[in-house]
Amino acid sequence: MSHQKIALEDLNAEQEADALLAEEDAAERSKRGEHNLSLEDLEASESLPPPIQAIAAERPKLHPAPVICIWIFLSSSVIVMNAWILKDLDFPYPVFLTTSHLLYASIGTRLLLRFTHLLDGLKNIDMSWDRWLRNIVPIGALFSASLIFSNFAYLSLSISFIQMLKAFTAVAVLTMSVLMGLEKFNQRTATIVCAISFGVALASYGEVDFALSGFLFQTFGILFEATRLVAIQKLLQGMRMDPLVSLYYYAPVCAGLNMLLIPMMEGWAPFNEVLEKVGPATLFVNMNVAFLLNVAVVFLIGCASSLVLTLSGVVKDILLVTGSVLLFGATVTGTQMLGYSIALAGLVFFKTKPEDLAVYLAQARALVGR
Repeated sequence: MSHQKIALEDLNAEQEADALLAEEDAAERSKRGEHNLSLEDLEASESLPPPIQAIAAERPKLHPAPVICIWIFLSSSVIVMNAWILKDLDFPYPVFLTTSHLLYASIGTRLLLRFTHLLDGLKNIDMSWDRWLRNIVPIGALFSASLIFSNFAYLSLSISFIQMLKAFTAVAVLTMSVLMGLEKFNQRTATIVCAISFGVALASYGEVDFALSGFLFQTFGILFEATRLVAIQKLLQGMRMDPLVSLYYYAPVCAGLNMLLIPMMEGWAPFNEVLEKVGPATLFVNMNVAFLLNVAVVFLIGCASSLVLTLSGVVKDILLVTGSVLLFGATVTGTQMLGYSIALAGLVFFKTKPEDLAVYLAQARALVGR
């Protein structure tokens, strides 16, 4: 079985799920002696580590089609709903909204541990207070910073443009991996970096409603996310966690850090306005959708092939860009579509292992030759 890192960096759990899948990918590469980090999502495809294979083997095999559809629906719903709350409902407090998701996830994972077998992977983790302080807290802090900066971008940029910018996360991870000696800069890496960079630059050039503040927020969010993924490779070698187990450890750390930041960054206004502008029902649904996304990821990584997951991620991103235009009236120019297409092609190459890509190309040539 294989999985992919699914891409999304919204204040939602989608980025949480995406990032957590990347952790598994990094751990599996370490186990095999490889050092290439991957994303998104933004989205690499690798074998599940042994603990996850054992857990997945105990569950009935699910057909990938409905699971992928549910994942696309939940991940897209979280992004659209968050954008609707932040902009249309005039509730510009992304740190508060992120914190509510993380607090709910902290409670939810503990309830799942008590009443289900979805967190049986905790039995494979030897977590001491010393390891928690040295490994979990620093990575949780980077995760929190990534969420905060990325979430603020939604206040001034469109969903479609943010989706395009997030393609650059792969470049940031590759570049930082090379600088840290975890990745060798070869011809394939150079081609991917150039293709994605050119595509994102072209998409940015074609953005009609470009906002420098939002662009900088998203850039910092990407840099913190890349740093977090490299830190995972350095700090969590030998610790293989599935998405819900990772969320079990990281959600309370991130929620605690964010709660300290709310009074400084947003004051008491979100507490005074949340019931009036958002309402308890809307907030409850929003938190549940965000949490269910993480649960869906657990089943997603165990029932579909790498190629199917990669193509599903591309379809999801295209649907989000299209939805941003139809639901929020965002403007997407021809220049942006060209740039984003180039960046997506680079991401597909990045997420597909060279040996698998060679097989697919050979099959394609065989079909054309017939």
